[in-house]
Amino acid sequence: MRCPYCAGENTQVKDSRPTEENAAIRRRRICPDCGGRFTTFERVQLRELTVVKRSGRKVPFDRDKLVRSVEVALRKRPIDQERVERMVSGLVRQLESAGESEVASSTIGGLVMEALRGLDPVAYVRFASVYRDFREAADFHEVLGEIATDPVGVHETHMTFDTAVSDAAALKKH
Repeated sequence: MRCPYCAGENTQVKDSRPTEENAAIRRRRICPDCGGRFTTFERVQLRELTVVKRSGRKVPFDRDKLVRSVEVALRKRPIDQERVERMVSGLVRQLESAGESEVASSTIGGLVMEALRGLDPVAYVRFASVYRDFREAADFHEVLGEIATDPVGVHETHMTFDTAVSDAAALKKH
């Protein structure tokens, strides 16, 4: 593994341990050339995935981009990072085992929304506002109506509607 600091190729593994319910290995590394320390993760990859964007453009699937989008939706929410990692790993496994090497971005967005709905209703609304490109308050009411039938988190969703609206506006700026 090449050192991210000096590009040296003789990095050494100092510690390895399983993570994500034994679905990945976390390795702590050190570079003898510059003394830099960094962490790498090793995961099983069943197939190379390509994301087909709405425009038709194809890009390689990026797990880290998926994690960042979920983390933005979950910002300042009381969700443990381990639960987020398990959710993302489950989504990636689901995509890889679907049998297709090309996946529409809308399919990924739908899976993320479904997972967030079960994890945190506020994050679900935040993600939906960006994913569905909300333009007015009625769009929020529609999504809140969708989750109102779900007894888990209904009270919390109505209490934090103003927070979700302001957070969604901030997300759109990025």
